[in-house]
Parts: sequence; structure tokens; C-alpha cells
Amino acid sequence: MASIGRASAMLASGTLVSRVLGFVKAWLLLQAIGAVAFAANPYATSTIVPNSIYALIAQGILNAVLVPQIVRASSNPDGGRAYINKLVTLGIIIFGSVALIATLLSPVLMQLFGLRGAQAEIATAFAYWSLPQIFFLGLYTLLGEVLNARKSFGPFTWAPVVNNIIGIGMLLFFIISFGSDAAGNRQADDWNPLMVAILAGGATLGVAVQAFILFFFWRRVGLRFRFDFGWRGVNLGHAGRAAAWTLGMVIATQIAGAIETNVANSAGEQYAGPQVMNNAWLIFMLPHGIIAVSIVTAYYTRMAEHAHRRDLGSFRADFSSGARSILMLIAFSAAALIVVALPLASVFTPPFYQQLGLVLIAYLIGLVPFSIVFMAQRAFYSLGDTRTPLYFTLAQVAVILVGMVVCLGVAPNLRAAAVALVVSIASTIQAVLAIALLSRRIGGVDGRRILSGLWRFTLAALASMIAGAGFLSLLGGVTPGAFPVSGFFAAIISIAIVGVVMLIVYFGSLIVLGSADLQAGLAPVLNRLSRRSEHTGEKE
Repeated sequence: MASIGRASAMLASGTLVSRVLGFVKAWLLLQAIGAVAFAANPYATSTIVPNSIYALIAQGILNAVLVPQIVRASSNPDGGRAYINKLVTLGIIIFGSVALIATLLSPVLMQLFGLRGAQAEIATAFAYWSLPQIFFLGLYTLLGEVLNARKSFGPFTWAPVVNNIIGIGMLLFFIISFGSDAAGNRQADDWNPLMVAILAGGATLGVAVQAFILFFFWRRVGLRFRFDFGWRGVNLGHAGRAAAWTLGMVIATQIAGAIETNVANSAGEQYAGPQVMNNAWLIFMLPHGIIAVSIVTAYYTRMAEHAHRRDLGSFRADFSSGARSILMLIAFSAAALIVVALPLASVFTPPFYQQLGLVLIAYLIGLVPFSIVFMAQRAFYSLGDTRTPLYFTLAQVAVILVGMVVCLGVAPNLRAAAVALVVSIASTIQAVLAIALLSRRIGGVDGRRILSGLWRFTLAALASMIAGAGFLSLLGGVTPGAFPVSGFFAAIISIAIVGVVMLIVYFGSLIVLGSADLQAGLAPVLNRLSRRSEHTGEKE
């Protein structure tokens, strides 16, 4: 458990630093090209495409198929070195081929994602530079998972930090060279090939360095890469059949994502679209990445061990404990971010803070169920079940597809927020279905204790939201020109004040409500402080 805790802490710290730098990069991008502008949505769309295609490769094949093979190959007499070289060689060829084909199809792909006319043309120009990221993202994941299989977690987690630093440097160079355009005044004639190359090519450079830097850490785990085209004996048949369900799940979600992008682009360049939604999603993912992913990582291996021993009692106990820990922290995160959504949005896009804030609130409504779905998926994977997650994902996709039709009838100025709200509703339905299916699979999920914690977290979150909204109102509110949305530092100060108030009220409410989960969560900290105090007393 100690080693798992250290690994989780490393993952969390690396993720935190990367996310913070990601926020800086996102803020600079908005200063460079604006949030609601001619080039904003085309640029965002050109980056959505490589990430979507990469998700099909990495999540559908690498994570579900190749990683277990790497772990098993490590027990070979040579430590798996020959197998790993064959695997990486094969991966390089596959990723390179997909990236090349996708890049050549850039004009077609931009049309598929709902862009037309001049916006499609500049999106295609961006895509020629952005789509090669497919190769580097795939290589980064493959190299990183090899290191993880050798219990070297740091490089894979911290490499994105280098990517973000390079991205920040390229954006600063762009702004110094061509000026900022936060208001989005640049039109088609104001863009030239050099600007496109620096903006999109700079982002790809960061991803490339993020991938290749991992080669330098191979020697530390006793590996040295050499091309090996002798692929006979690379047996992926059994694992491939198991991963087919995961691949189907990822394909379904990517289809839904493509339709969401189409609907968001249909609002037009003067309204919030993919660029605004990307930034809202970046904020949305911060608490999920720091809290939910770290907690699930700590429990995942234990649940897999329980499943292997068929100890469902311990499995249920760990799932319940992990779910309640996630609920307690994510419920507060969602409540706090909803209250400060508009001041936070003003930090990113002062002229369009209301549009970004509204999209962010719509996403945050689904933060709690989104994190619970993540926990449930890992529970099924630890049971060796990749089929059931496909079922509740298809339910989510079905809700999204119906919702997107409805969103087409929503006013353009509210369409992006409507898309985000549909995603939240779909995530909520998906979470309920996932928990129901898991409960049936393992004979219950300790639902009474989870619900007992949930209603307390909900009441405490509501109390903290009332207090936070009250203090935000005392500071001037969120109407244009009010202090909390009047500038960068005013927004930061307001967010800090409201956040502290909400934190005190939330955990104070849990104490009043007698939350057993809060007591259990604080017990290790209090015990450690008590031991330290006793130790200090002995010295005295």
C-alpha cells in the first residue's frame, strides 16, 4: 500500500503541475487568437481531430491490449527486451501510417467536423500541422506504458510538463511576433502561412518532444531501442478479443464527440463553439484528474487482486470506500467551481466570460457522475469485464445523439452550453446504469453507505454554494464591470475569498451532519499529527 500511495502521489503531483501549465497555455492561446473569433473554432477543431483518432488507437488498443502483453513479456529470460522492440517498431509503423493518411485527408476531416468556407480552409491549414500529433501521441503512450510496466512512473507523468513549457514558449513567440488578439478581430486575410506554422506547428513540436524524451529514460530500466521487424510470435489474439469491446466503446464515444463538435460549430464564428468548450472542459477535468484519477489509481490494483481471489466482499468494500472518497471531494469541487465559474471564465476570456462561464456550469453539473462512471469502469476492468462498460456507454451515446438534435433548435448564443448540458445529463444516466450493472454483477455495492454519504455531501455542497454566492454578491456580483469579473487579479482575489468561505462551510456542514466519511478521511491525518505531537512532547 505504501508503494501504491507513493505512485499515486507522484501521478497526482505530475498531473497538477501539468494542469497548471496547461491553464497557462490555454490562457495564452486565448490571448493570441481569442475565444469567439474567425480562427478560434477552426484551430480548436484541428486539435480535436488528432486527439480523437489518437483515443481510438491508445484507449482502444494500447491500454487494453498491449500493456498487459508488455507486463507478461517482462518475465521472459531477456526481460522482454526483444518483445518490446518488436512492439515499438510495429507501433511506430502503425502510428506513422495513420498520421500520414489523416494528414492527407485534412480537407475532408475538417468538413466532417462541420466547418465550411473560409473557416474550413484555415482549419485545413492548421490540420496539416496538427494531425502529425497522432504519431507522437501514440508513441508517447507506447513508450510511457513500457516504462510504467517497468515500475518507472515518473517520466510518463512529467513528460507533458515539457510539452506545456514548449507550447507556452511558442505562444509567447507568436504573440510577440504578431500581436495578441483576445477580442478576435483577425479575419481570413490577416492570417499567413508563417502564423499558422508557428501556432499549430509549435503545439506539435511540444507533443513530439514529449514523446521522444521518454527514450532517454529507457536505459534506466535496462532497455535500449532497436528496430525489430521480426513480428512472428507477437501474439495479440487473446488480448485483442478482450479489447474489441473497449475499442467499440471508444469508437462510440468518438462518434458522439464528432457530432457534438458539428453542432457546436453550427452556431457560427461569432458565438461560443469548440474553442470555448475546450477551455471549459480543461477546467472541468482539473478536479477529476487530481482527485478521481488519483483515488481510482490507489484502489484499482487492490480491486483487481480481490477479483483474482474472488473475494467479492473485499472488492465491494474497496469500491465503496473509493466511491465515497471521490464523492466527498468531487461534490465540493463541483459546487465551488459552479459558484466561481464566471469570475474564473473572466480570467480566460474577459470579453466573452459569460459564454465560457455558462458552458462551464453546464459541464460541471455532470462532474460527480462523470467521476463515478470512471470508478465503475475501472471496477469492471478489474473484474476482467470489458463488455459491460460498452453497454452503459452506448446508453450515454444514445442520449447525446438525441440531445444534439434538440440542441440544433437552441439559439446560437446558448447552443454550446446546451451541448455541454446534454453531456452532463447523459453522464448522469450513464452513472446510474453503471452502478446498477455493477451492483448486479458483484451482489451489491454497499449502496446504503454510499447513499448515506451522498445526501450529506449534497446538503453540505448546497450550504457552501449559498454561502459562496452570498460572498460573491457582497464583492459585487458577476454582472459586467463588477469587481469579481473586472480583471485578472480581481477575479483571482474573488475566487480565493469565495473558495475559502465555501471550503469552511462545506466541511463544517459535514461535521454538523456527522459524516462518517469525513471522520474516516481525516483520521490518518489526525493520528499522524497526534503521534508527531507525542513525539515532540517526549523530546521536551
